This record gives sequence, structure tokens and C-alpha cells, in this order.
Amino acid sequence: MLRSAAKNSASVAVICDPRRYAGVISEMKRNNGSLPGELLRSLAAEVFARTSAYDSAIHAYLSGQCSEPDLPRELRMEFVKLQELRYGENPHQRAAFYGRAGERSGLAAMRQLQGKELSFNNFLDLNAAVEIVREFDSPAAVIVKHNNPCGAACAVSLTKAYLDAWKCDRLSAFGGIVALNKPLDAKTASAILRSGFLECIIAPGYEQGTAELFKNKKNLRLLELPDYNDTQTMDFKRVNGGCLLQERDIFSLDDKKLTVVTEKKPGRKQMESLVFAWEIAKHVKSNAIVLAKGTHCVGIGAGQMSRVESVAIAAKKAGKGAGELCLASDAFFPKPDSITLAARAGVKAIIQPGGSIADEEIISACNKHGIAMVFTGIRHFKH
Repeated sequence: MLRSAAKNSASVAVICDPRRYAGVISEMKRNNGSLPGELLRSLAAEVFARTSAYDSAIHAYLSGQCSEPDLPRELRMEFVKLQELRYGENPHQRAAFYGRAGERSGLAAMRQLQGKELSFNNFLDLNAAVEIVREFDSPAAVIVKHNNPCGAACAVSLTKAYLDAWKCDRLSAFGGIVALNKPLDAKTASAILRSGFLECIIAPGYEQGTAELFKNKKNLRLLELPDYNDTQTMDFKRVNGGCLLQERDIFSLDDKKLTVVTEKKPGRKQMESLVFAWEIAKHVKSNAIVLAKGTHCVGIGAGQMSRVESVAIAAKKAGKGAGELCLASDAFFPKPDSITLAARAGVKAIIQPGGSIADEEIISACNKHGIAMVFTGIRHFKH
């Protein structure tokens, strides 16, 4: 009936939202019982939006009961505006956050406890940070800047995890986004307060009285996301004229299926460090290089056009005297120059996908420098 009435909008005023009543009545009083055509068309448009959303919800439900291809022939998604944002990527751009219609999961279920309004970039960085810490069961912390981690760590306590993450790159951590995978406790909160300016902190919860410790940091945004789980299996990106749809990169590494390709074998502790670095590299913009000591990062090279440049940046971040390190690369090495540079930085073990036509050269370079190398057979590009 709503749709039928809306089709005759030139003669019929159809209202599907009670919040419209007062405005429509006011217009009728002002116009001796009639309504302007612009308002009638606006009311009809709202009806078609409502019925379209209803039809889409039915389609989504019934599709879930049927066996359809993983990549559908037609893609329909309904989103509703949840909040206006301070601005977009830049202050002159308007922006808003939308959630999937009919569900509140992921960042749509997030609750802000204090601080100024969130921006477009805040949401992107919060999402990136949560995606990283949710990989780990042990207490974990990550600091994200511009969609890349500048520090990440797992440890026996949340406080140590945060401090290890912060020490990775203290300069870049300034103004960063912190994500924790355990409820924030007072000791960790004190460590965060001592470490300088941050934009946001997100955690699955806050122990009693902990949030109040930040009350003097008026601009710091405290965010609570009780459930870090994400059931979405697809990822899409908007491009000019359409969108790209792909399966999400949720591959979990089975360390029993790793292939050691060098004369030197990684020890148990090295293997633990390699797997940790690999999980972080999955979330770093390509070309990605992660240097780790134990289960904390000491240097990260991100988003460079050449892999050897990413190695150089990671090595510079780690600094001299960092000790014996493990290196993770999100894709294969095209030339042995990266291995030579890694050896100079103190790298003793490397994890990478393999699959380059230069693999034999790379393996030979590792053997020359006494570096252990394992192949995963899986690439983790992130654009």
C-alpha cells in the first residue's frame, strides 16, 4: 500500500516515518490543507527507500537459506547513518559513519566513553588496530598511524605488551591509535599516560575506575568494543565506476606446514618470533617488512615501492645493537640485496612466502650469512 500510494505522489501524501507528522501538519496549515509538490516527492522518495530496504532484508535472509555462489552476480547492501564525523580525510571534506542495516557488529557496536568527535581517519585507524590485536590470544597491544602499525607486541601482561609496542617507534607513536585485546587495567593505563599524546584508545573493556584516570585528557577518545570477533567474510573497496569484492584475508598460518629451505634451521624461540612477525606483516601496507625480537616489533618498513627500501627503513627503526632479530616479509624477495641488508641489521631468521624465480639466489645468500629461512607458500599483500 505504501508503494502504491507513493507511485501517485502528485496527488497523495504518504508518510512512513512518524517524525514527519509535525512538519506535514505545519505545511498543511500554512497552505490551506494542501502540500507543495517538492514535499510530496520527498515523502514518496522516503517510502521507496523504506520498501527497498525491506525487500533487500528479505533478499538477504532468503539468500542465506540458499546455496549461492560466494561471489554473487548482484551485490546489494543497505547501510544506515550512525553518526556524523568531525570531517573526512581532510577538514574540508564532510563525512559520516554508516553501519549495516539490521545489525550492530564491528565498529558499529563501539561505545565512546570520552573525548571529542571521531574523524574519518580515526575510524580507518581504529579498524586497522583492532584487526591486528584480534589475531592474538595472549595480551597484545598495537599502535597504529595512517593505517600501519608503528609498534606491536604480545607479552605475559598487557602493560608489558603496551610498553614493548610503544618502544618500537616512540617518535611515530605520537598521536597514534592504541588497541588492546584485553580490558584496560590501571597499571597499563598509567603506562599509557606516561607515553605522550595519543588520539584514541580502544579496548574490549575497562576495569573499574580505569577510565577515570584519563579524565584530564579531554581530547583523548576512549572507546569500548566488547566483541572483537568479526563474522564478515568478504571485503570490498570502492573504485571509480564500481567496486571490487574479494574474500577477506583471514588465512591462519599453520607452523607445522612451514618449509625450512636453508642449511640453518630456526630454533623454537626463533620460530615463535617468526610467526608473530608474520601475523603483523599481514596487516602492514605492501611492501611490508617486520623486524621482531621475541614477540614484539623493533622495526617496521611499510608501503615502499621496493622491498629493499622497506628492509632499510625497518633496520633504521630497529637501530644498531638491536641484537639477533627475526624478519617477516609479506611477499617474496626478488633479489638478494634485501638479505645482505638484513644480515647487516642482525637478522638471524626470515619468514617469507617464497615463489620468486630468484629463490635459489635468496636461499644461497641466507646460507652465506648463516640465516635460517622458512617459506609459507602464502602471500599477504595489503594495498
